[in-house]
Parts: sequence; C-alpha cells; structure tokens
Amino acid sequence: MRIFDEMESEVRGYIRSFPAIFDRAEGAELFDEGGNRYIDFFAGAGTLNYGHNNPRITEALINYLQHKGIVHGLDKATVAKKEFLTKFRDTILRPRDLQYKVQFTGPTGTNSVETALKLARMVKQRSNIIAFTNGYHGLTMGALAATGNYFYKDESYGSRVNTAFMPFDGFLGEGVDSVDYMRQFLSDNSSGIDLPAAVVVETVQGEGGINVASVQWLKDLATLCREFDILLIIDDIQVGNGRTGTFFSFERAGIHPDMVCLSKSIGGGLPMALLLMRPELDQWRPGEHTGTFRGNNLAFVAATQTLSYWDNDDMSQAVEYKGNIMQEMLQQMVADFPELKPTVRGLGMVWGLEMAPGMANEASQEAFTRGLLIETAGADDQVLKFLPSLLIEETILREGLDIIRDCLATLVQNRQNLMTGEG
Repeated sequence: MRIFDEMESEVRGYIRSFPAIFDRAEGAELFDEGGNRYIDFFAGAGTLNYGHNNPRITEALINYLQHKGIVHGLDKATVAKKEFLTKFRDTILRPRDLQYKVQFTGPTGTNSVETALKLARMVKQRSNIIAFTNGYHGLTMGALAATGNYFYKDESYGSRVNTAFMPFDGFLGEGVDSVDYMRQFLSDNSSGIDLPAAVVVETVQGEGGINVASVQWLKDLATLCREFDILLIIDDIQVGNGRTGTFFSFERAGIHPDMVCLSKSIGGGLPMALLLMRPELDQWRPGEHTGTFRGNNLAFVAATQTLSYWDNDDMSQAVEYKGNIMQEMLQQMVADFPELKPTVRGLGMVWGLEMAPGMANEASQEAFTRGLLIETAGADDQVLKFLPSLLIEETILREGLDIIRDCLATLVQNRQNLMTGEG
C-alpha cells in the first residue's frame, strides 16, 4: 500500500476501511491482487445495483467501442443518447405516468442536486431551501448546505446561508408529526423561516443511517408543498434505481415530485447524473447551466442495458424476495445479540443494523478480515449499512449475512472477555 500512502491525498477514506489492493470483480464478489475473495455488501455506495462487470453492460460497451462510437459528446445528439432517452421514456416514465424532461447535469450526484436547487430558485424567485435532519445530498457548495452531518461542514468553506433544516420523519420521536411541525413554521410570518423555493428530501436516508420515511409522511409532505407552492425535490441518487423494490423510491407513496435527482446506479457503474423535472419547470436558456462531462456516452450505453431489467416485474419481485431474507436474518441477529443493543430498519434491499456506540465500526472491520465489505452510516457511524447488488445470488447473500452473524458473535465474546479480564 506504500504508493497510495506516498502519492494519494489524506482525504482518501474507503481505502482505510478496506485495506486491500483489488484486482477484479464479478457480480457481488471482489478479488484482490493476491486472489483473495470478498463478498461485496457495499456496491460502490449504491453505484453497482446491477453488480460488478455485468455481462450485459460489458458486451454492449465492447461492441460500442469496437464500432468507434462517440465517447465524449458534450450535449450534442448521439445515437447512444437517443437510445437511452427512448428506453428511459418507454420503460420507466410512461408506465408510471410520469411526465418529466431530462437534464444531464454532470458526472456525479451532487451535480444533479446543485442543478435542482439552482433551477428551483430561478423558477420560484426565492432563495431559501428546506432540507432535513440527517440528510445527505453531496459535498459541493449548494448540496453541502443541504447536508445535515456536521462532519462535512466548516465555516471556512464559504457561506451556507439560505438553507433551513426541519425534522425528518421520526426524528422527534414516535407520535410527533414533523410535517405539521413544519407547517407551523411556514404559516407564521414571524417564525424566521422564509418561504422556500423547494424542499429536498431522501425517502430513505442512506448516509444518515437508513431512516425510512413512512408512506403517510411522504404524502403529507407532498400535500404541504402544494399548499405553500413549494417545489418537491426527491433525492433518489442512492435509493433509486430499484434499491427499495420499485425503480423510484417514492412510488410506494403514490406521489409525483416536481424534480427527481438520479445518479450512482443510473449509469450502470459509469459516471452519470441527471435531473428529471416537470416540463413547465424547464425554463433554462440554452447553455445557462452546463458542464464538460454532461454527455457520458459510455454511461448511456450501460444505462440502456440496465433499464432492460425493468421491462417486467421480475426485478421488483427479486428485490422483495431477497429483501425479506435480509430482514428476517437481521431481525434474528437482533434477537440473538441483545448485548449489542441492536435495532434494524430498512426497505427493499437497503437495511441498517444500529448498535451500541463503536460496535458498527468494529463489526465492519471484523467483516473485512472474514472476506466481506460493508460500510457504516449514521451521524456517529453507529449503523451497519447493507447495500448488496440487487442481482446478488441468494447463496452469496446468505453467506454474507452469516459472516455478519459470526462477526457479532465475536464482538459479544470480546466484550465478555473484557468484562472478565480474559483475552
């Protein structure tokens, strides 16, 4: 690892959690340069919903490159973009009765969020944005202002004005309606909260600790936005693309957001981000919001292939089936290891196992030594975050969950040894 210590910035993070030099990958498995195998419950932080080196994607990319297809095209028209837009319209939008224009914003999710916030402010001629506790929307300036975790914030970065935070569903405890709480602020001209141009929210907070908004809360939030003429922006960057069982995470609530931010798995593992918007919100002048890498044609090719998984209900049914396996096995761990004070929550194939302080990090480190990659989430990294490929084989899924069970057993034994002075 010497070359990385010598040459790469101290900002590197995941390399510290997973100190191996990875060489190849397939599906839900990684292999390091020594040939050691790892099960991947990380999936590129949600970028690899369709697995490593998905054969459909690989074949399509090879054919495209051998054809000498356009790789970089800015926002010019290309065959790859035409085929992606057609597939996205016919397979995703029309069957869901969603009327959206598509804007390609740049390579990463924060580009999509920045675009959404800028457009909302321009359309509504208001500057304030409301975000939510424990929300994560990216680390460029506008998106950072709407990100809740203080770890990422520093006043020296620049101004973080024109963003207000409200409690996410459940943040104030059971029985507290945080949408009604928000209504009180918006209804009172002396509350100190300016009428926002938009509300930006994740339906399931990934980095925030796998906090799942209820269907009713989402419906009430959408109603509130209509009531006060506020645009509703759904950040579906991590939990969209089928992660919750439907292509969009908000489908379960039956709402139609004004804008939707997509990235991560939408590019099939390649950099791509886009913003969906109601047609009447598309008020840009040509070139008014631009970027060099907003036309990643290789990602268009890959994305067109991944969208074919949504031609029928097979993917949704598979996510539901494997999600039930995850829920059942995790709930059994909660029952079996009360010493760790665990709780479990999630939806589809995104689950979190919250534990006593420090235990999630220890479990992640122990899992790595046993050949499993899994990251932590939450304000204090107190949640083990389960994010496997949606296409993971059931046998590998169960194998990975069994590794987690063994890790928890080791943590309990270590704690007992400390208490008795053994070990």
